[in-house]
Amino acid sequence: MKSNKNILICFGTRPEAIKMAPICLELNKRQVPFKLCVTAQHREMLDQVLDFFNLVPDYDLDVMQPNQSLNKLSSRILSEIDTILENEEFDLVLVHGDTSTSALVALAAFHRHCKVAHIEAGLRTYNKKSPFPEELNRQLTGRISDFHFAPTAKAKQNLLEEGIEDSNILVTGNTVIDALFFTLNKIEKGYENSFITDLIKKIDFTKKVVLVTGHRRESFGTGFENLCHAILEISKNKDVEIVYPVHLNPNVQNVVYEKLSGKNNIHLINPLDYPSFVWLMSRAVLIISDSGGIQEEAPSLNISVLVTRETTERDEGIKAGCSFLVGTNTGKIIVEAGKILNANNVKAKMANPYGEGLAAVKIIDFIQNTIFEDA
Repeated sequence: MKSNKNILICFGTRPEAIKMAPICLELNKRQVPFKLCVTAQHREMLDQVLDFFNLVPDYDLDVMQPNQSLNKLSSRILSEIDTILENEEFDLVLVHGDTSTSALVALAAFHRHCKVAHIEAGLRTYNKKSPFPEELNRQLTGRISDFHFAPTAKAKQNLLEEGIEDSNILVTGNTVIDALFFTLNKIEKGYENSFITDLIKKIDFTKKVVLVTGHRRESFGTGFENLCHAILEISKNKDVEIVYPVHLNPNVQNVVYEKLSGKNNIHLINPLDYPSFVWLMSRAVLIISDSGGIQEEAPSLNISVLVTRETTERDEGIKAGCSFLVGTNTGKIIVEAGKILNANNVKAKMANPYGEGLAAVKIIDFIQNTIFEDA
């Protein structure tokens, strides 16, 4: 790689931090300098991930404010990142996925004539309201970006059909698998914290553990009520332990605690830090979730996921039989959960369509050998 190239990595949420950490670690391993900027869309949860992966931001925009609208958040991100780009010239800005941070940082870099590389590019539902606002964020970032790191062949095909040149796309697998293997290895070597210790005390792991998560805006209200009704029905199976780290958003908490409190085998707990969540996930036999990252991680742990969304931009897992799209339909959730929990091979071996944990190596190879060598 030619010398004196200036790289900026930018992310704002916990999922982005998890998925971008392997990129930072690989650059550090190769002693390639870069600057790290966080917008802190998720303040506390983001800081936990930074601590776990031993990452220290060079810039912390700290943009979150109470009850902030998406428009106000977006305007703050755009303004704050522009100040950084005005004061320091970068040859390449790396953004991730589908967040407001990704789309606005990419736009700011474009305005400053800076090249943009998009990690986890090409995922699509082609329904701009589902997931909201992530689908349009991802499409906007894709239109702006110069280089596209697609996790799967399907994601690459989406980009090709949108007119992106083949030479600017690389299929890499998903960096979340890199992060997962890094974390599992650390746990196997004895990593433990107070969250894990507390879980061991609270949960009966001799039973079948069902892990539940949920946070999507499109499920607020009736969607979460329907999910809770399904969980109550599943909990009637006394051989099941349901563990639900409840998202901090009041639109989630108010419904979940009203509907599910006081049940012996339903454990409503505070959100976990990343390594504790991986530890818990590895001990589950079923996950019910609207999370994109979990859809990608679970196959490597041989765990089925019931996806509580009407659409998913990760249909490779659906086609591979790793995930099942159930929406927030109470009946569907109950039926599909029953099939999995009653199966003899409840944790049968799965092939992960999202990669083998080498995405960061492929991405940094491409940056060093193609992007910067051609510059």
